[in-house]
Amino acid sequence: MNTLELLKVNVNDHTEKKNGLTYLSWAWAWQEAIKADPMAEWNVKMFGEYFDQPFCKIGETAMVFVDVTMFEKTLGCQLPVLDHRNKAIPNPDAFQVNTAIMRCLAKCIAMHGLGLYIYAGEDLPEADAVDATNFVQQIRGAKNVEELKTHFASAFAATKQDPIAVAAITAAKDARKAELAA
Repeated sequence: MNTLELLKVNVNDHTEKKNGLTYLSWAWAWQEAIKADPMAEWNVKMFGEYFDQPFCKIGETAMVFVDVTMFEKTLGCQLPVLDHRNKAIPNPDAFQVNTAIMRCLAKCIAMHGLGLYIYAGEDLPEADAVDATNFVQQIRGAKNVEELKTHFASAFAATKQDPIAVAAITAAKDARKAELAA
């Protein structure tokens, strides 16, 4: 499995709605991540004087940061520690920080494709990577780095309003760039 295939997975049976927002189960998302890439890893960025706290203080509130590596690519996300109304929590406790970390993990997995459409405000994933299929093929067929840049720039200009299509062409570009560098 790869990013393009993850973009097409319907995750709706593993989501929950709270206050008009859709949340993907972090446990299910991680299960699917390691099925897609058994070498997948995640970690929480640590902060503090001795790097002993899993959040960054911003005034009285806090942010958490998570990295997920899948398909040999590391992506990072951040998320404020929020209450049930989606408002930043002053002086969050350990449970609230942990909840934010696990939500951030699900969000970071989505950056690799799984459930990304939720963050785009869609109810269902696209059946195909929109019109990205032709762009992906052009990118995969690039003969050199200059041609890759040209194809990617054209694809990005045409798909920049669609985060799923952008993720598909970006994944194709990164894969082809690695192949050309080898």
